Amino acid sequence: MAIRIGLFGFGKTGRVVAQEIMNDKDLYLSWVIRKSHIDEGNYASSFFGLKSKQGKIFSASSLNFNTFYRDSPTDVIIDFSSSAAVDEYRAAALKGIKIVSAISRYKDEELMKLRKMADKAAVLYSPNITLGINFLIVASQVLQQIAPDVDIEIVEEHFRSKKEVSGTALRVAQLLGLCNKRHVNSVRVGGIVGKHEVIFGFPNQTIRIAHESINRAAFAKGAIHAAKWLINKKKGVYTMEQVMASDFIRHSKSIHKSR
Repeated sequence: MAIRIGLFGFGKTGRVVAQEIMNDKDLYLSWVIRKSHIDEGNYASSFFGLKSKQGKIFSASSLNFNTFYRDSPTDVIIDFSSSAAVDEYRAAALKGIKIVSAISRYKDEELMKLRKMADKAAVLYSPNITLGINFLIVASQVLQQIAPDVDIEIVEEHFRSKKEVSGTALRVAQLLGLCNKRHVNSVRVGGIVGKHEVIFGFPNQTIRIAHESINRAAFAKGAIHAAKWLINKKKGVYTMEQVMASDFIRHSKSIHKSR
């Protein structure tokens, strides 16, 4: 039986996510919620020429969320909208519906609300949900444990108009115990979507672990992977690093057995 997905957000990234969900035979797009009334009542599947009716579009301002999740059941909510939407699926968490949040930045009070939902449901939060960046994090943590005294610098590259330091780079620095921005080096040039690199400087060698986002489908694939992983989890807060770490361990054992 396909996993039913409810999607928050139908902007540039949200549409890519919707398409990837509908292209996955193990998933079914139950509905899409967006802020505006544009395309309300239509189906997301019609945007991609699909015959099946998937992803009926609703406007958040028209919904009573206390009854919506009863009338439009789903198994997992994926949020690619905005941080303010956290209030709109509190009622879903009370019903035990699992939540995957791919919002890049929350205010402290919004993040507290999301974490509180984990008292009733499984909640996975990742500010950068791509498989690649989370593999980079896990691999970097493993290498740091092997060589705890190695020099580490992080380089993040983005499009010219991006002003702030990459939140993902700061997250990587935090997880590696680099407690200030001094170890994060920013490059702003051209139209780079996003590249992150962790450089390990040894006395006689240098190791670079890098990830580059090419298009928004990378975020969709990550969210889908997270939803499938979360479906069998009990209530609590989870991270994408945990997903990748468990995959890392499982596949490492498989490789070891094959030898």
